[in-house]
Amino acid sequence: MHRFVVAAALCLVATPCLAQMVTISPEQIGEIFCISRLGNDMAPVEGLLTTELTAAIAEAEARNDAIQQAHPDEKPPLGDGIPWQAFPDYAAECKVGGVTLEADRAVVDIAYGFPDYPDANFTDHLQLILVAQPNLSEPLWRIENLGYATEGDLRSVLVSAFAN
Repeated sequence: MHRFVVAAALCLVATPCLAQMVTISPEQIGEIFCISRLGNDMAPVEGLLTTELTAAIAEAEARNDAIQQAHPDEKPPLGDGIPWQAFPDYAAECKVGGVTLEADRAVVDIAYGFPDYPDANFTDHLQLILVAQPNLSEPLWRIENLGYATEGDLRSVLVSAFAN
């Protein structure tokens, strides 16, 4: 009988508990963003965007493609790709800086570094929002916009690139 009690206790201990969902933190989203920037591959970030930002990017890319097809000898407005940072130069360093949380919003500083030219360093700002997800009990952080070090932002550039 003693063996049965021990076996039953071990089975209860070995039974998996209900796992609590752990959302990706704003800092982790910043890390994913930096890794993507340094690797020049933004695919990992695409799943972290709000549906509205994803749609704005898709619309801008479609307009860019139409202009490219109409004028194949000219560089289209987004000829260098989606402007994921304030300046197009490749930065050798990308680090997550400070994170500011306020209710359902967060701002994550993304610091770009140029070791050979430290005067060229700059900091952009990921703007995150908590978004409710179907079939999940807790909202998840998503990238709503990107504020540039130059005072502009990604959403504005996606619109103004086609203003003329």
